[in-house]
Parts: sequence; structure tokens; C-alpha cells
Amino acid sequence: MRRVAITGIGAVTPLSDNFTDSWSSVKNGISGIGRISRFNTADLPWIMAGEIKTFDADMYLSKKEILRLDLFVQYAVAAAAMAVNDAKLIKESNGLKADKNSSNSSLYSAGVIIGSSRGGITTIEKGLQKLYSSCLSPIAYRLSPYLMPSTTINIAASYIAQKFGIKGHCIGISNACASGTSAIGEAYRLIRHGYADIAIAGGTEAPICRLCVEGYGISGALSEKDNPSASRPFDVKRDGFVLSEGACVLVLEEYKSALKRNAKIYGEIIGYSSITDAFHITKPDIEGEIMAIKTALEDAEISPDDIDYINAHGTSTPIGDRTEAQAIKSVFKQNIPVSAVKSITGHMLAASGAFEVACTAMSIKEGIIPPTINLIEKDHECNINVITEKKELDIKFAITNSFGFGGVNAVIVLKAADNS
Repeated sequence: MRRVAITGIGAVTPLSDNFTDSWSSVKNGISGIGRISRFNTADLPWIMAGEIKTFDADMYLSKKEILRLDLFVQYAVAAAAMAVNDAKLIKESNGLKADKNSSNSSLYSAGVIIGSSRGGITTIEKGLQKLYSSCLSPIAYRLSPYLMPSTTINIAASYIAQKFGIKGHCIGISNACASGTSAIGEAYRLIRHGYADIAIAGGTEAPICRLCVEGYGISGALSEKDNPSASRPFDVKRDGFVLSEGACVLVLEEYKSALKRNAKIYGEIIGYSSITDAFHITKPDIEGEIMAIKTALEDAEISPDDIDYINAHGTSTPIGDRTEAQAIKSVFKQNIPVSAVKSITGHMLAASGAFEVACTAMSIKEGIIPPTINLIEKDHECNINVITEKKELDIKFAITNSFGFGGVNAVIVLKAADNS
């Protein structure tokens, strides 16, 4: 089996318009959550979100593309451009504005796998508002011819492939909140089994619209707290997640190839599992989560005792955090440090899984466990070692969990980089 390195990372998050600054906020516990500004929430009990505050689409796309593409595609293209640039796979003279002439020939047969849970839901909502507005004349009912193609979930992956002239595997994954992690895991398998030497993989989401907020809210998933500390994984007073937007894309590369070209290596992916628990559409199942963790460790050929750090799914829902904590306790008997990045970012859905893979790689590389903020009183049913202050620790192996609606469970195992 071939080894798989992470050689590039790009991100757009509620914390920053790039990964370096986003990671800095994560490890220093600086929240990106605030009041929703995209629409009027006066009649809603769910008013907090993780909105992207600084994003210049002109750096990555033309004016026409910006008009035609939903934000989830724009965020994905931006994150991919930054990741490919970070991996030194595009010509510096072209900057970050991707085009098929700027990439190296090694990208021609690369794979692209991008996950999204909601796709172009914001653009769909706008289309519906236009369609059903009684004040418009019949001619104004006509929707954009780009409405359907620009909101389809696979378009994020397809557009990245188009921008970089990539003609290898191209897959859009929709696996609920595990979409981004699943995308990276499947890209890892592509390289590991010899179907590609390079893969661009991650997750993207732009769900900050009334349709999404009300939809998640009425299902009981969202927090009704009215302050930036609303996202509080494992806290006894947690009451739901905070919806956020963003994208994170990684460049994965066959390890020997990365070493040969002296690429910067953030870390190595050594294990992955993706299973369904066949239990319930929204309720998590502890046995499914346990199986996902154990299967990922078996794939990595290491034992639970080898793991130094766990990046939890930790969404801040009462049942979700409790189930995950109990699954962790069942698999890992020792007191392994655990942290939850969503306390800082909120829940970026597909983007969160990918971003948390990137953050886990950085935790290993820098020897830092980021804090879980807003944890005032830990729920006694979440009896795990949740880290609330930034902690320095020598980390060789770590895992990151992602669990989603429909009982989908994805876990990735990472290892510190070496030169062998």
C-alpha cells in the first residue's frame, strides 16, 4: 500500500479568509461566531451563526463566474486555489486566480473530491423567493439558466477540476456532516490504492440563509442562545449547534512523490473508515461510532493505546456530544486529550470535517492541542478529558471524528510526518 501525505491546505472560514490565520484563531481560542447579519432574525429564536466576514471572490473568479456560481462553489474554488498554491503545484506568477494554464502537468490526472451537505441552498432560496413573489410580472418569474447547474453538489468538485485543467477522478460527495471527512478519506484511498498520485479534497458549505436556519432550528438541532458562546461542546448547558459557513480543501499526495519534490508535508493520513449505523435519521448510535473509530484504527494498523489526541466531532448538541463522549470512553480506556474545534468555528457542516482534518494535522505538526472554549461546567455524562486551555503535547498519532444525519460516521487517523 502507498503512503499518503498532506502537502497543501486552503480554507475560508468564519475566523479568516485563509487557513494560516484560521488555525491561529483555533489554537488561541478566538471565536468566529456572532449574530446573523444576512437576513432579519427578529422573529426567530436562532440568531447566532459563523458567517464569513472577509472574502474577496475577485481573487479567484471572474465577475461572470461570481454572478453565476453559488457561494459554496466560490468558497471551494478559493480554498482549492490556496491549497494548490500552498503545495507549490501552480506557477507563482499566476497568483491565486486559478486557470487551466497555471497548473503543473502533475495535476492533469489528479483526483478532485469535494463534499457538501447543502450544496447551493442559498441560491435556491433566492430563486424561490423570486418565483413566488406576487409583485413580479410573469416575465420576471424566469429563473437564471445557471440555477440548476450552479447549485448541484458535484459542481464544487467539477469547477475546481475545470479551473485547474484536471481530468482525473472527479466526485461530489454528500454525506451530511461527514461529507468533508468522507471526501478526504476517499481521496486517501484513491492514492493509497494507486488510482491517483495527487488528490484535491475537502468540504464546502454556504448555508447561512433563512431556509437552512429555520430548517435546522425546527428540527431541534440549533442553539437558541443569543451570545457568541452558544457553541459549547460537552458543557452541561449546551442546547444545539451554531450553523456556520466555509470551505477547507487539502492537497493529498503520494508520500514518496512529495519527498522527491521536497514538498512541505503537514502530516500523513494512515487510516480511514466510513460506515453507517443503520439506526435513525437524526439520532446517533454509540455502536456505530465505536465501530467507525475501531475500523479506522484497524485500517491504520495501530491500537487505541497509540493515539495521543482526539479531535472530536463535538457539535454542542445534547445527544450528539453525550454519545460521542461515551463512544470515546468505550474505545480509549486511558484519559486521552480531546478538543472540539466547533466551539470556535460553529458547525460548517461539510467544511467542518475537512477543516478539522487540517487542524489535527497542524496539532501534530506543532505539538499543540487547541482549546475547547465556552466549556464552563462539563456534563457528567461526557466523562472524557476535554482540554479547555491550549496545551503543548508531543503528538505522534491522532484521530478526527465526523458523524452525520442518517447515521453516517467517518473517522480519519493521522500520523506525524517523517522523511522515510
